[in-house]
Amino acid sequence: MADFPPRPLRWLFLDLNAYFASVEQQVRPELRGKPVIIAPVGVDTTVAIAASYEAKAFGISTGTAVWEAKKRCPDLRIVAPRHDLYVEYHNRIITEVERHVPITKVCSIDEVACRLLDNENDEVAVRALAGRIKAGIRTGVGDWLRCSIGVAPNRVLAKLASDMMKPDGLIILKAEELPQRLFPLPLTAIAGIGAKMKLRLAKSGINDIEQLCAQPPRKAGSAWGGLDGDRLWYALHGVDLPDKPTNERTVGHSHVLAPKNRGQESVRPVVRRLVLKAASRLRAKDKAARLLILHVRFEPDASGIRGKWHTSLKLPATQDSFRILAALDALWPELVRVASARSGGFRLRMVGVMLSNLVAMTGEQGQGSLFSRLDPDHELARSLRTEALSRAMDKMNSRFGRNAVMVGPQTGGRADRIGTSIAFGRIPDAAEFFG
Repeated sequence: MADFPPRPLRWLFLDLNAYFASVEQQVRPELRGKPVIIAPVGVDTTVAIAASYEAKAFGISTGTAVWEAKKRCPDLRIVAPRHDLYVEYHNRIITEVERHVPITKVCSIDEVACRLLDNENDEVAVRALAGRIKAGIRTGVGDWLRCSIGVAPNRVLAKLASDMMKPDGLIILKAEELPQRLFPLPLTAIAGIGAKMKLRLAKSGINDIEQLCAQPPRKAGSAWGGLDGDRLWYALHGVDLPDKPTNERTVGHSHVLAPKNRGQESVRPVVRRLVLKAASRLRAKDKAARLLILHVRFEPDASGIRGKWHTSLKLPATQDSFRILAALDALWPELVRVASARSGGFRLRMVGVMLSNLVAMTGEQGQGSLFSRLDPDHELARSLRTEALSRAMDKMNSRFGRNAVMVGPQTGGRADRIGTSIAFGRIPDAAEFFG
């Protein structure tokens, strides 16, 4: 057995149970105790975004087709997503948790991780802390909201522990129990191991957690396909390794279109607004993009084939809404040509944009004053003006509310209500919730 450093209980991981559905049940008492899914209302071809525990009892979960969910549970309640409500409750829960312990990392809209100090990480103290957090959420935020808490020597194991007992669970993984206590769990219980990684590990003779832990660290890393496997091996044995630095490479938004809004005139206003949202996020991060990607999914054609398509255009490093919209205008005719040539004509099921190849705003990109004496019609001078205007619009929308100022008219038929994508991995700002 390898020699390990001390491995005290160091991390508490909190996972809100059936979060989106529970929030709806909290604010709408008539839904409590009922099978509920969050999904676009009136569109059976989409899938459930979230499901209550009452719905899960019928085998319904995130990703279940709405038509199938209705078949499994005739009394199913379908509720349209209210992303701004979920962010509002997220912020209230964050405030409540921080009354009891500082939050080290907000991992997603329904998950937080807290690093424990030496005076609060013995088992008795941890159980008392978890009890106070759970009670605080029930009394201070909502009595229909439940969470599962995992505590372990590192964040990987604390997250895994939070999934081991749901709903309203508390699991503590102590160093002396590791890794043996993990052996009954499937490989896919570990964050980062999906179907493809499970197959990759199987090719190396690793079919369960016990076999993974039995490998020398370097061999485990090779089976994983890189250094992360090495890190995972140590994590499963309770070692608390520092986080690897990350670098965000894309900012994007996508939108599933209602059936009545899948034609060319309805889609274009939607995709313009997706671009504007992405550009605003880009400026908030003080990043510039060098590539615009436009991607779509088609409705099934006469043969039942859905199909997908994408195209892209290089950009000068920019965060200017006007420049990015001009790039979209350049790509649009290509989409119209490809989509119109399909059987049934221009019919899109989903449209999305990504701003990629991000770089930090430095040097000339961030110092318009250096070019203040340029001719007003010079391309660079125009670019600086429109970038400044884009930032001014961000401030106005932040102060006066969503969509207070927009770029250009929203021509064509009434676009879908875009809102912002449901927030699994990040927490949208209030300004992102378009009306």
